[in-house]
Amino acid sequence: MVVEGGQIVSVRSTKPRDVQHAISTGGVIVPGLIDLHGHPEYNVFAAWEPPDTYINRGQWRDSPEYGRLVKEPWRTLTSGGKSVSVKTAMTRYAEVRAAVGGVTAIQGASQDYPNKAEALVRNVDLLIFGTQVARSTVDFDRLDDDAIESIRKGIFDTQTVKAHYVHLAEGQKTNQTSVNEFVRFTNSPLFGSATVMIHGTALARVHFDQLAAAGGKLVWSPQSNLRLYNETTDIGAALAAGVPIALGADWMPSGSPSLLHELKVARQVLEQTPGITVNAPDLVRMVTSGAAEIAGLADKIGTLAPGRAADLAILQKHLDDPYDNVVSAYPSWIDMVMVGGDIIYGRPDWVAELSTPADYEPVTAWGRPMLIDTRFGSPVDAGVDGPPRRLAEMRAKLIARYPAVGPIFA
Repeated sequence: MVVEGGQIVSVRSTKPRDVQHAISTGGVIVPGLIDLHGHPEYNVFAAWEPPDTYINRGQWRDSPEYGRLVKEPWRTLTSGGKSVSVKTAMTRYAEVRAAVGGVTAIQGASQDYPNKAEALVRNVDLLIFGTQVARSTVDFDRLDDDAIESIRKGIFDTQTVKAHYVHLAEGQKTNQTSVNEFVRFTNSPLFGSATVMIHGTALARVHFDQLAAAGGKLVWSPQSNLRLYNETTDIGAALAAGVPIALGADWMPSGSPSLLHELKVARQVLEQTPGITVNAPDLVRMVTSGAAEIAGLADKIGTLAPGRAADLAILQKHLDDPYDNVVSAYPSWIDMVMVGGDIIYGRPDWVAELSTPADYEPVTAWGRPMLIDTRFGSPVDAGVDGPPRRLAEMRAKLIARYPAVGPIFA
């Protein structure tokens, strides 16, 4: 694969000889993974062990344990939501967690994040490639008429909104409140081909047929569903209805620590679902090309093809089949991550060949030395608002405010 000017310029079956720098990876090169469901700022927290099984999102949100686990630490970190400098550190820390797991594009970053175009990894629902092609809604029932009309115009009038990510029907299958949320949304002016439903755990085949008929899509987060509700989306029904599906790791309190971890949970659930066959290439598609199509970004990311952005992850090869290798991989298998042709995480010897090691920060990642560059979009001058330039600075800023910040390399 040849990369130049931030893009893939060719993909060949033989080693290119007309290039300035070349490395033989001996591994598996994949498009940068795309995580279509997340709440990145909350990924500064450690994983949570839910003490109960909940009936829907509203129940655990209102629980005392959630208040102690998330609400109180959130206030500590953000000073009531007003401390922008700490929130940028939270966002950048979450981006590092995503990147070292091979993710180069995420959904769900806060609208409060300044300089959204200067993210370390791409934000699919904020500014991306100079424009905004998506909107996100966590609580549809809380949208006022002006917000609904704004999203509707983007989808149907200007057609600038290609994807509307909306949390819907997040609860147990016996929970009518969750089903009713989906029904209300289908009767709204927002329901249509731009709809990207997150969760849908309470829904049945008839609902997925309705979603498919409208051209809607689904983002599945099985780990978080199982830990909170002890059940997950009827993925067999969604597949049978023909709904396009992508994966999302959700967030650290109840989801997976990486999208690679989420792939393994998805595979386990699918293997136990009768009547369907989903193989490794199908799963990889859910976090690469299929996810890019759902995001309305298939012409930019998600495939290894000339003209696409050079967003890449290189994994160690432990299995002969490359797709099985991806599904079986953990973040410790990641040898290099590139966004727009820039190496942001990689082996020291490869960074020495392709870039300037002195610009990078050394880290110990799951027992081996790696280099990371988190400077992109960070201010050079001290005191200028924006994310800290180095991971060590992010850690120090966050831990000074909240010592129990969840680790990245763990």
